[in-house]
Amino acid sequence: MTSPNFSVIANLETIVNPVTGDRMTILHPSHQSQGNYAKIRFDLPPGAKGSPLHYHTEMDETFTVIEGCLEMEVGQKGNRRTLQPGESLHVPPGMHHSFCNASDDWVTFMTENLPAAGFEQFIRGMYGLAIDGKVNSEGMPTNLLQFAMLLKLSDTIPVGIRAILFSSIINTLVWVAQVCDVDDSLVKYWR
Repeated sequence: MTSPNFSVIANLETIVNPVTGDRMTILHPSHQSQGNYAKIRFDLPPGAKGSPLHYHTEMDETFTVIEGCLEMEVGQKGNRRTLQPGESLHVPPGMHHSFCNASDDWVTFMTENLPAAGFEQFIRGMYGLAIDGKVNSEGMPTNLLQFAMLLKLSDTIPVGIRAILFSSIINTLVWVAQVCDVDDSLVKYWR
């Protein structure tokens, strides 16, 4: 794609989120492993909020810092850990986690995701919606049905909401989105 928010470097695709300033580079796309694995490099600007505390029911995630410091909240709320360059943290399914860049410098880190197809689609969708101006000032989709579909794809459950209640709400919103063909508005971001 030819856009100031997309670039390909040595066959690697880098996408810039114009709202948050985050950059992601797909190092190993999930389609190369039939959706089983993806490796993505993220660059977060100083003060980037990253993600709120959440967990995944099936996905394993490993965070490895390349440059800068990545602040993570792992396990219980308030249990913070700062990863330095070269340090990794494995987050198994069910473990609560969040990350941010609390420093005054950029942080670069990689994630390895297993399985990964839905996660890569989620990230591509979130960045794509931001590029298209369809997110709020914090980078969250303004269309609730699109957001529900992306959350479902990513196997992401926010901490603080009972999983059964969250799943019921998301599944209902996804059903409405499918009936209204909202899913068609997202597919362009990962095809």
